[in-house]
Order: sequence, then C-alpha cells, then structure tokens
Amino acid sequence: MAKHTASNSKSTADKGADAKVRLDKWLWAARFFKTRAIAKQAVEGGKVHYDGQRSKCSRIVEVGAELVIRQGFDEKTVVIVAIAEQRRGAPEAQKLYSETADSQAKRELTAEQRKAMRGNLGPDVRPNKRDRRRIMQFKDQ
Repeated sequence: MAKHTASNSKSTADKGADAKVRLDKWLWAARFFKTRAIAKQAVEGGKVHYDGQRSKCSRIVEVGAELVIRQGFDEKTVVIVAIAEQRRGAPEAQKLYSETADSQAKRELTAEQRKAMRGNLGPDVRPNKRDRRRIMQFKDQ
C-alpha cells in the first residue's frame, strides 16, 4: 500500500499560482459547465473569451485573467482569483472567480427586459376553427 506523504497530498488550494490548469478544466471546476466536454465545446464554439480573445481549451489559465463567458442569454465577465483543477462544492467554486460589477448590472438589466417581454407574447389559447377562418380572411384582404 502506498504511503501518503505531505508532498504527495498537496491540495489544489496549496498549489495556488504554480498550478497549471487548462481553461476547460478550470471552467468545469468553477462550475460554469456541468462536464468538461461541455466546457470544451463552449470554448471551441467561441462562447468563452480569455482576455478579450478566443482561445483554445488547452490554454493554461492564470490568476488575474479576464474571461467573458456566454451561457444562454447571459454573458458574464469574470476575473480569475484562484486556480483549481478539482471540482468542489458551489461555495468553494465561487471563490475561484469574481464577477465584475458591470457584468452583474448588465445581466440584471437584460433579465428585467426579458421578463418584461414575456408579457407581450401571444395568447395562451390556440385559435379555434372559426378564429382561424377570420384570420385567413383578414390576411387575404
């Protein structure tokens, strides 16, 4: 049985700045994406920008780098605070990055706009046969 020594059992938090972690692995560890494969697809698809540029998923992340991550309708701008290569709980993952104030304000604004637009959707009920005929007559005029 292998004996664990202090040097072998260094945690990712102890490694800090000297840890070399790929971009897709860091995104997965920071819980932006559920799997590394999805993180890789996002990076390759241009949904993640590292310091303002598209990058490869094999890019080594550094503390202080700025990431722009697009997920669905939201776009987050985060700064890397710490590096981890293992996925931990959500409270620990949130300590790996900090979202900029501009990004938070922009996301809240777009969320409010989407919420306001939700009320302007069409009717909840499909038109019946009579309504469809009236619609067709109106369009033909």
